[in-house]
Amino acid sequence: MSADKNQKQFVDTNIFLYAYDSASTEKGSKARQLISALWNSRQGVVSMQVLQELYVNMTKKLLRPISPELAAQVVSDLGQWHLHRPGLKDLQRAIELKKGNSISFWDAMIVNSAQKTGCSVLWTEDLNSGQSIGDLVIRNPF
Repeated sequence: MSADKNQKQFVDTNIFLYAYDSASTEKGSKARQLISALWNSRQGVVSMQVLQELYVNMTKKLLRPISPELAAQVVSDLGQWHLHRPGLKDLQRAIELKKGNSISFWDAMIVNSAQKTGCSVLWTEDLNSGQSIGDLVIRNPF
């Protein structure tokens, strides 16, 4: 499931949600395997956007929400990965990506963060698996 060795790989919010959703079975197992492999190899990359979305969705939108304390710990732990903190230029670049690739603004922010941090892979189920945007390859782990 993991991509090339020593290549940074960006993980979108939905993959983390499956990993921490106690109601998720097969997808949860695959997500946990991927996250564990990226954690151990130190190849995992996230952005502030992903961590913010993750906290909110873990505490509010899961079938069995996670306590705010546990969600805060998960966010803190994942904050040890390579972390992209988007700024104004990133916002402007995402607007261009949105227009040029017919994707949502929020997906464009994720793509920009993955590209800005030098990732070769973006793990998500929100975009077309196998699609390339520049040097970035979209992959769906499920």
